[in-house]
Amino acid sequence: MTDSANSTTSRPTSQKFMKLAVAGAALLVVAGGVAFYYTSKGVKSGNSGNAITVTINDSACDPNVITVPAGRATFTIVNKSNRALEWEILDGVMVLEERENVVPGFSQTLQTKLKVGDYAITCGLLNNPRGTLHVVPSAESEAEAARPALVSFVGPLAEFQVFLVTQANTLVRATQALDDAIKAGDLEKARESYQKARVPYKQIEPMADLFADLHNAIDPVADYLEKREQDPGFTGFHRIEYGLYASKSLDGLAPVSSKLLADVTALKDRIRGLRIPPEQIAKGAGRLVGQIADTKITSGEDHYAQTDLADFEANIAGVARMMALLKPVAEQGAPAMVGDIDARIADADSALEALRGPDGYPSYDKIDASSRKALAQKMQVLAEVIGKFNAAVGLE
Repeated sequence: MTDSANSTTSRPTSQKFMKLAVAGAALLVVAGGVAFYYTSKGVKSGNSGNAITVTINDSACDPNVITVPAGRATFTIVNKSNRALEWEILDGVMVLEERENVVPGFSQTLQTKLKVGDYAITCGLLNNPRGTLHVVPSAESEAEAARPALVSFVGPLAEFQVFLVTQANTLVRATQALDDAIKAGDLEKARESYQKARVPYKQIEPMADLFADLHNAIDPVADYLEKREQDPGFTGFHRIEYGLYASKSLDGLAPVSSKLLADVTALKDRIRGLRIPPEQIAKGAGRLVGQIADTKITSGEDHYAQTDLADFEANIAGVARMMALLKPVAEQGAPAMVGDIDARIADADSALEALRGPDGYPSYDKIDASSRKALAQKMQVLAEVIGKFNAAVGLE
């Protein structure tokens, strides 16, 4: 009895599901038919509202001569003939764009991007006279022409990679010498090695900064740590600097220098595998110079050795190298930008040179506020000019 009741109960339920399935299938058929209809009609979203309508009758196109600005264009092809046809844009014998099987009484939409030049258009049957499409210069095409092709950056990017790898190798060797001097107990040699190791690091700092974990291990400043010099996170160059110049002792520095050597070696390995987009070169350079102008000149960073000016010099040398690699590409589309950047780098170099004494750079705590302000202004202008580079050459 129970089985019979269940069977009776399940039958209407199954029938309901069957009806729903049939209804769903019918909806899919209707939806498919609607989609096919609108596809054949050429209904598209985007800029079809500004489309150029080309009507094709049995013998010609209307209009038969079309003029459009270079860049993106939309065409609505209307078939008023009694045959299915196709519409093509031809560059000589090469088909640039086409719409096939435009059925009588319907239309299709074609969206394309055109370069300056004269092209032929087919108008229905193959033996019909061809029309003409004139593509004239536009603001978009002029901007495109000024924009260097990505292949233009292959050489500069390869050279930049060589520069980074070379400096990273130098950094590892110099840090090894620093580690050796510390473990040998030679304070003066360690100080000399410390200064030499800083130079390659500061030259590649814009790219080293991309690896936050390593940057925060290699070059953290005590100001940004909770317990300052006593914080466990105070490692790397500045921890060694603190021992060499503030404590004037090598005590406890051996494990710090070992870790620094391991970290810069890891940085070297990562740089070898780094794939840098062309826009990152100027972006990184501009960001670093902006940081120097905004914060580093004002407060300093080498609190114990007071060698900030040497750091700035190495930074600018690296930035100058980075921008010089991009110069051949930039000269194609933004020659004035190249001259402006060169001039601003020279200004920054001159401002640094003006602070140099007969025995080299003075201790940074001897640089007065007005001199720091003047240097910061030079750096700020340089950062602003570099900040415009990517847009000027079409990388933004």
